Amino acid sequence: MRELLTREEYEAIAANLSLPVNAFIDGSFRPAKSGKTFETLNPATGVKLADVAACDAQDVDFAVSKAREAFDDGRWSKLHPAERKEVLIRLCKLMTRNRHELAVMESLDSGKTIYDCETVDVPETIHCIKWHAELIDKIYDQVAPASDNHIAMVVREPVGVVGLVLPWNFPLLMMAWKIGPALAAGCSLVIKPAGETSLTALRIAELAHEAGVPAGVLNVVTGSGAAVGEPLGKHADVDMVSFTGSTATGRRFLHYSADSNLKEVVLEMGGKNPCIVMDDAEYLDTVAEHVVNGAFWNMGENCSAASRLIVHKDIKDNLLERVKTVARQWNVGSPLDPSVRVGALVSKSHFDKVCSYLELAKESQIILGGEDIDGAFVEPTIVDVGGNDETLAREEIFGPILSVITVTSFDEAISVANDTEYGLAASIFTANARRAIRGARALRAGTVTVNSFGEGDITTPFGGYKQSGFGGRDNAIHAHDQYTQLKTIWIDLSDPSDSEVE
Repeated sequence: MRELLTREEYEAIAANLSLPVNAFIDGSFRPAKSGKTFETLNPATGVKLADVAACDAQDVDFAVSKAREAFDDGRWSKLHPAERKEVLIRLCKLMTRNRHELAVMESLDSGKTIYDCETVDVPETIHCIKWHAELIDKIYDQVAPASDNHIAMVVREPVGVVGLVLPWNFPLLMMAWKIGPALAAGCSLVIKPAGETSLTALRIAELAHEAGVPAGVLNVVTGSGAAVGEPLGKHADVDMVSFTGSTATGRRFLHYSADSNLKEVVLEMGGKNPCIVMDDAEYLDTVAEHVVNGAFWNMGENCSAASRLIVHKDIKDNLLERVKTVARQWNVGSPLDPSVRVGALVSKSHFDKVCSYLELAKESQIILGGEDIDGAFVEPTIVDVGGNDETLAREEIFGPILSVITVTSFDEAISVANDTEYGLAASIFTANARRAIRGARALRAGTVTVNSFGEGDITTPFGGYKQSGFGGRDNAIHAHDQYTQLKTIWIDLSDPSDSEVE
């Protein structure tokens, strides 16, 4: 268990934080060229945290030009892999030294609980960057089979200038999922954090520069999607974009690519993820813990949240009693209190959206919860819906609302689970090994867990089928594929003076 401080200690850190507010371009903080700013608020209190630089296309152009300059002169892209590794390991050490500050900053900016920030987000962020750093000098290129008169080499090269567009639900961790392999590959980066959660991205950029990442290699441009995300997606000198966020916004980046330079695009998007519990599932107390964690972790603001509980009728009542018992332990309160498990939703607009689904829930059977608190929090809510055609069963709510769907057979459970436009993650609980494997193979999702909720770990690729993903995978060695190009080098060894050579 990661070391936790007291609420008073976290509040003292919060009171003394120096918050970064300007874009980070070419190795230094810079205000927006227009001089404009926007407010970032603490979602738990509604109190303003800071005025952050509201950048636009001018700032994107400047950042891209500096990233291109850095890439072309090789200050990072042509460093020996071992040198890049050492720089990233220094960054991890600096992040470890500043871990409490990063956790508090993340919690204040996003509404996430300090418990999650300290035990998941910050340590996993550090681990991710370190893992990719250690991989840098361990990825070998290939030699293809050829004749005695030829050598065919297949080599990886960094793709170039990369735009990274981050979500607001896991600001630090999703940044790590992208900058880890992108920097390892030798790319130069222009990062657009979500407008709601810009602070930790700016702080990481500052720490990266302190660690030795050269100026121009890691740039952070803050602002709205329209003012920063769209110009970045359309920029003719950006070679590739990696986006994590909603499916609707992901579609736009495909249009931006088509309308500009056909840059490569990788999308990790939404989910309406099923959790199947069959009638032979064992250890229902443990199953209930997984169900609750899958549905309510990070306030349900999780693309892989297990938001549909598909349960066999013969076990439904027994399981739901245990799920309710566990869910009642997930208390709502101040995000800086380390005993709290459910923090604030990220913004007033998102809170209002989730509350609109609470109103729909009142038309069904609410098993637990169903209330909002103080205009910022929503308590864990469990709703028994009529079937998979209900709005609560089909739309991604991105809040702490679990929809329960009753089935009568294994085949029906799989059919209901796959009856969605999404395909990011899925879970199946059963004591029958054959059924577990058949279910895992039949579920149309990028990650399937058996007898647990989870996303794998840094060694396993993460991404989705259907409208949950496009173009590549995060995590594992596979993440490096999206930030590199493959080049074939064909070498002719034949001697023209040899008359037998054709």
